[in-house]
Order: sequence, then C-alpha cells, then structure tokens
Amino acid sequence: MLEVIDLSKKYKNNEKYSARHINIKVNDGEVVGLVGSNGAGKSTIIKSIIGVLPYEEGVVKVGGYDLMKEPEKAKRQIGYVPDDHSVYEKLTGREYVNYMGSLWGASKERKKFITDELAERFDIKYALDIQIAGYSHGMRQKICILGALVHEPKLWILDEPMVGLDHQTMKMLCEYIRGYAVGDRSVLFSTHNLEVVGKTCDRVIFIRKGEVANEVDLREEKAFDLDRYYTALNEEKQDA
Repeated sequence: MLEVIDLSKKYKNNEKYSARHINIKVNDGEVVGLVGSNGAGKSTIIKSIIGVLPYEEGVVKVGGYDLMKEPEKAKRQIGYVPDDHSVYEKLTGREYVNYMGSLWGASKERKKFITDELAERFDIKYALDIQIAGYSHGMRQKICILGALVHEPKLWILDEPMVGLDHQTMKMLCEYIRGYAVGDRSVLFSTHNLEVVGKTCDRVIFIRKGEVANEVDLREEKAFDLDRYYTALNEEKQDA
C-alpha cells in the first residue's frame, strides 16, 4: 500500500536534513507504528508522505501511484489525521464531515454511516450539529478522525492520535485501527505510547535524528521489549 524509497527532506535555510534516507513499507492489512522522541522527524516524514511537505530526494508511492507524478491519485488513497487537529471551525461537525466527503467523492451512504454509526461509536454524535469552534481538544480529534475516514481510504495515517484522548476513547481508537487494517487497507501512525504500539501494531519503526534506527516485526519478535529498547535509544541520543 505504501512504499517510501530513500526519502530525504531538508527545510528551507537549513543545511541539516530533518529526514534522511527514509525507507518504509506498509503492506496491505498492516498496522505500522512510527516511534521516536520529539524532534526525531516523525511528523516531517508523515507530512512528506501525504504531500503537505515537498521533499528533495526519494520516491513515495501510495497504492502504486507515485506522489510526485500522480499526486491526486496518490492522495485519494490517504485519510489523514493531523497532530494539530486542523479543522474548519465555523462549520458544525456534520457540515465538516459532509464537506470532506464531497471533496473526496464519498457516497451518501458512506457519509450517513460516518455521521450515524461511527459518530455514535466515538461518542460525538450529540455534538455533530454544534459549531466546531466550541469543541474541546478531544472532540476535535474525534471529528478529524471521522473526516479522514469518510471516503474509506486505503491508507489511514494518523500523527500522534492518542494525545489528549481519555482512556476509553484511546482504547476504542486502538480497536478501530486494528479492525480497519484488513484486506487492502492499512494504517500508519506515530505515537509516544509504547503500550498502544504493543497492542496495535504489526511492525514498529524507530526514528532517531531523522533516520530509521530500527524496524521490528512484533508478530515475529513477540518477546521484544519496546520500553527497554526505546529507553536505550533515547539514552544513546543524549550521549551522541
């Protein structure tokens, strides 16, 4: 579903790469987690993959479409939940979901499913007709999730999705992520929460100083100690 080949990104007026020689593959039916400390480069990688940030080197393919050569076709495969929960605050939740659905060509049936069943599941149906400007942090996170899923994307990407969510909603989101990645659908998300990674991900990719430090298949390495490795990685960073 996703193939990132030798991706490198450097910000304007900065000689140092924020992401360098990134190689990531997300197969159909997989949940893959990006793990790294603040400033490691996770968000830069994600924003390059979705086409928000231009990258200097490398190739990004989504569903077989090259992001540079066929950007519209590549982006149509993606549903994105940003870490800052950017939304149109003057719209109601329902208007926002319907607007996002119209942009991506979602059917009326799919929009109805999102505003009825999925909104009920994420406990935000009661607020769908309230202006988003009055939403709390957690409510904005939920409406971003609904908006990202309205066109039933093949690749669902979430940047730090667990931040600010209560325990029950976090548990529900983990279950939904795990259940979403079936058939030709996949999920890629970044997080600091290693417990979530252990319960949700098939593979985990550790990012350090803008590079891939390690990749672990949790289906094969069932005894892998995520916490111990992550702690050692951060200590290595401080010593470097």
